[in-house]
Amino acid sequence: MPAFRLPYEDELRAERSRLIDTVEGLSDDDFDAGTTLCTEWAPRDVLGHVIGLDYLTSYLPYGIRINAANQAQADRARAVSRERLMEWARHWAASPSTTSRLGATILLGDLGVHHQDIVRGLNLKREVPDPVATAIFREGLQLSLWLNRRVLRYRLVPTDGHRPVALPGAKQEVRGTREALGLWLTGRDSVKSELDFA
Repeated sequence: MPAFRLPYEDELRAERSRLIDTVEGLSDDDFDAGTTLCTEWAPRDVLGHVIGLDYLTSYLPYGIRINAANQAQADRARAVSRERLMEWARHWAASPSTTSRLGATILLGDLGVHHQDIVRGLNLKREVPDPVATAIFREGLQLSLWLNRRVLRYRLVPTDGHRPVALPGAKQEVRGTREALGLWLTGRDSVKSELDFA
């Protein structure tokens, strides 16, 4: 483990460990076929995707077809046993690749969103750590710019400790936790009932 720590590296490692705790606690049925907020994927597929982000070279053959590359990572995870996948996951959690360490500021939000995909999809509960909640919100802001443009239409008011965000032209207001706002901005509409629109 390197002695020099990059920004958000410790938080990334901690969230990876928490995700492993979550998936290790699942039954085989839930692990292999449980519902997640990524509607096409079970928890094992989500885990395969986030692990795959450590291997950016595996994305190169797909060019700009990011969804196809993500699916290939999920398919790779589905082709191995749960035991082998969890062994791989524990190594991934303890030893992030250099590119993941360098990109921890961005990857923490993606990881937090996908962890919540599993937790919320299976109606589990967990306390989202403060840095992860902020990272989920930040991930939502970034993804919304090209996914659904919600960030351009709404003044976003987190109710749990982050300044409001309003881009020029935002005409409506929406309030909620950083986690719920971030998930909604990424298109997870199942959280909409937790938000207040004005």
